[in-house]
Amino acid sequence: MALADLLQHDAIIPALRVNSKKQLLQELAAKASKLIGIPEKDIFDVILQREKLGSTGVGNGIAIPHGKLTNISSIQGVFARLDTPIDFEALDEQPVDLVFLLLAPEGAGADHLKALSRIARVLRDQDLVAKLRASDSDTAIYTFLNQDQASNAA
Repeated sequence: MALADLLQHDAIIPALRVNSKKQLLQELAAKASKLIGIPEKDIFDVILQREKLGSTGVGNGIAIPHGKLTNISSIQGVFARLDTPIDFEALDEQPVDLVFLLLAPEGAGADHLKALSRIARVLRDQDLVAKLRASDSDTAIYTFLNQDQASNAA
């Protein structure tokens, strides 16, 4: 599964300014709402409920909030690079500055897990992460995330 299958070019937020985890999740929900046509509140509620189960901050400044929605037809992503890292209650207690929101249909099952695994694998690449952190261009970020597909195809 390629990230290009999950992430549209206009789903990149290259320099998001937020002050809290809640504000970040609200901004991600707002962006996703515009892209997929589902009410922002529905998206926010789903990802907030998931966060209540345990932080999706996976470490190294990266978070992968995710959730399943009944009224979405395919897996969709939104990627944000934060201007300033924020506390995300991550597993390693480090602030987060790279966030990949993943939304999946209610019945996605294994495809949702494959997408989460793919995102985590791509974002473990330290060279790629350094490039993402150094760029505030949506086009460059999109290119970096999708260039990886050729060298690390799964």
